[in-house]
Amino acid sequence: MFKFLAKKSSESPPQPAADNSSSWLHKLRSGLARTSSGISTLFTGVKIGDDLYDELESALLMADAGVQATKFLMESLRKKVKAEQLTEALQVKTALHQLMLELLLPLQKPLIIGQTSPLVIMIAGVNGAGKTTTIGKLTLHLQQNGLKVLLAAGDTFRAAAREQLVEWGERNHVAVISQASGDPAAVAFDAVQAGIARGMDVVIIDTAGRLPTQLHLMDELKKIQRVIGKGFPGAPHETLLVIDGNTGQNALAQVKAFDDALGLTGLVVTKLDGTAKGGVLAAIVSQRPIPVYFIGVGEAIQDLQPFVAEEFVEALLG
Repeated sequence: MFKFLAKKSSESPPQPAADNSSSWLHKLRSGLARTSSGISTLFTGVKIGDDLYDELESALLMADAGVQATKFLMESLRKKVKAEQLTEALQVKTALHQLMLELLLPLQKPLIIGQTSPLVIMIAGVNGAGKTTTIGKLTLHLQQNGLKVLLAAGDTFRAAAREQLVEWGERNHVAVISQASGDPAAVAFDAVQAGIARGMDVVIIDTAGRLPTQLHLMDELKKIQRVIGKGFPGAPHETLLVIDGNTGQNALAQVKAFDDALGLTGLVVTKLDGTAKGGVLAAIVSQRPIPVYFIGVGEAIQDLQPFVAEEFVEALLG
């Protein structure tokens, strides 16, 4: 999940029991079952030919893989089948697995801790994507790795967002820099200064959820980012976008818009827990290959895990 380049805090809370990896994989497979069932059944009792390729192409498009990624995968698959003289449908499925894995591997990257202290992380996303909950889960994971974390309730537009973040702070025994109202950039600035003064390892800054079409609010995000840099040159060191895995091609549009505005360094894909079409990661990597640091498949703290391409492709293709 994390790559450490510096010594972790010695004041580490007790470590919980290790996560059940089989339980995690089961949840991931369940979350992507909609896509998996639409693809895996195509390889049962069929002959290799145009009909199989046409149905597979349709299944990938229905899974929100996007035209560009689907075209790449289908062209590569046809070449691979011909070059390796594959004759059975299951061999074609294995070939598709290999191609999908190669496509998604560039998205697999750990969050690096220790290059600077504190590491300042700015979190963005639209309302409902699971942004504040993701911050709470990420905070606990960081604490479990012995890191001192400070939170900033930069969503000053919505009282419930501040209250939710404060609740996560209390649950994790983490301080939260917050104001009842006011300039979110000022909250972010204060948090960075407090993080430096208190010797924090990580400062996580929440921001107000907004649609990328709300240009004045996107400008506000840019302002927050600039002010953070004034408080700590070089910060934010990570600018992460939280996207809802259920939103399909809308997620790709969000990635493009927020990346254009902020220069994203990473993604967190949430809510891969039932109706999600996981093919959207193929669309993202083909157009904006921004690392996916974490994926979420549910509400439990263990349901936020690092993105591992092999696990994801296994669950995606069945």
